[in-house]
Amino acid sequence: MHEDRERCVRAVQAKDARFDGWFFVGVVTTGIYCRPSCPAVPPKPGNMRFYPSAAAAQQAGFRACKRCRPDTTPGSPEWNHRADVVARAMRLIADGVVDREGVPGLAARLGYSTRQIERQLNAELGAGPLALARAQRAQTARLLIETTALPMGDVAFAAGFASIRAFNETVREVFALTPTALRDRVAKGHPPAASGTLSLRLPFRAPLCPDNLFGHLTATAVPGVEEWRDGAFRRTMRLPHGHGIVALRPRPDHVACTLALSDLRDLAIAISRCRWMLDLDADPVAVDDQLRTDPVLAPLVDKAPGRRVPRTVDAPEFAVRAVLGQQVSTAAARTHAGRLVTAYGDPVQDPGGGLTHLFPTPAALAELDPEDLAFPKTRRATLTTLVKALASGEIDLGVGSDWEEARARLAALPGFGPWTIETIAMRALGDPDAFIPTDLGVRTAAASLGLPATPAALTHRAAQWRPWRAYAVQYLWATSDHPINLLPAP
Repeated sequence: MHEDRERCVRAVQAKDARFDGWFFVGVVTTGIYCRPSCPAVPPKPGNMRFYPSAAAAQQAGFRACKRCRPDTTPGSPEWNHRADVVARAMRLIADGVVDREGVPGLAARLGYSTRQIERQLNAELGAGPLALARAQRAQTARLLIETTALPMGDVAFAAGFASIRAFNETVREVFALTPTALRDRVAKGHPPAASGTLSLRLPFRAPLCPDNLFGHLTATAVPGVEEWRDGAFRRTMRLPHGHGIVALRPRPDHVACTLALSDLRDLAIAISRCRWMLDLDADPVAVDDQLRTDPVLAPLVDKAPGRRVPRTVDAPEFAVRAVLGQQVSTAAARTHAGRLVTAYGDPVQDPGGGLTHLFPTPAALAELDPEDLAFPKTRRATLTTLVKALASGEIDLGVGSDWEEARARLAALPGFGPWTIETIAMRALGDPDAFIPTDLGVRTAAASLGLPATPAALTHRAAQWRPWRAYAVQYLWATSDHPINLLPAP
């Protein structure tokens, strides 16, 4: 979009928050870059320069606006609905792959050479993977500087910087302030440095309907791993350097996030995974406008616009849970998952809460005895085959995976039909066009709305909902009074 100058100028002059994250505007007279909705007086069009990423604006010599904080905007929705190599790369960078494995590791995961990855990212985003990862480190550093009392040396290494010098130079260059001055600008009252607990706001593009989002996550919560407590959805997370417990509370203009991490180096990754789980980088206006073109869906969209697709923080975990949920009730699926967690999950401490374990890894589940599973023999085979394929790396369901290749590999496993594959594609892979016409809730809703009842006919009818059929499923599910559609009581 940044190449459509006229459209970008109109968005900046209207202070249109819908375009925050889509592009960034550099102001040549001040040397700062802003989000389109910056509350400052818009600059003259001739003084505006447009960039597809914060990293590109920083590479062009602009520093972040202190007023609108463009580094805290929602991510571009482009990386949510695309499955090409650039989108996959951006999802992996957000998940910290460059910091952990370098550019060669990123390229290896994508099956390209480092030169090809550099070229494609520079062509589309105006910055290479190192610059994009650096911009993310700067944002993480800012969060730690402003929300903790950690010594600056600890902040530097927790944010992913290799040295104190690189940390100081990056903060000064990006924010035009030293780390100490940046901390001094925030309000008094920092949490203790040793607590490991951070409170922050997760922005999103309005509108957002929290009912099905938090209702679904809570109704399907695995005992010991997830819970709804004191108005927040809470869960444990397995992270690269340790583990974490997150509490997420819906608010009118943001999602309040409280993170307790065993290692602060996981902060950026934990935030990225929470945003992914809540689908906060979606563009609800684009989704809803497309679905409103169908007169059957239009009333559902108008009643509660901004529905998101509830996802997961751990794709292999969700794949296992999808198999456990085959042809059983939500309550039965939770019971089966809870038993696996108790037997094979890693215990954690949650003072004042009810969380007890991390969900078991595929490697841990690969050691289970099928005879211990209290469900039919064929489903036992499905589960054991899946966890072995996940543990061996034969199947990749991570944020950088190829959606169609993942579907094909799942389809080759015994017991994997369209419902299971598309459910995993929708909630684990994040494909916004995943569709489950065989789902009972979808078929019941379709029949009540006068839509075709058979899967083939419904799939044909749903072609006009593309590429947002996963969101159409959320609106169809919302026609029932199932707990997945209801925001839990505080």
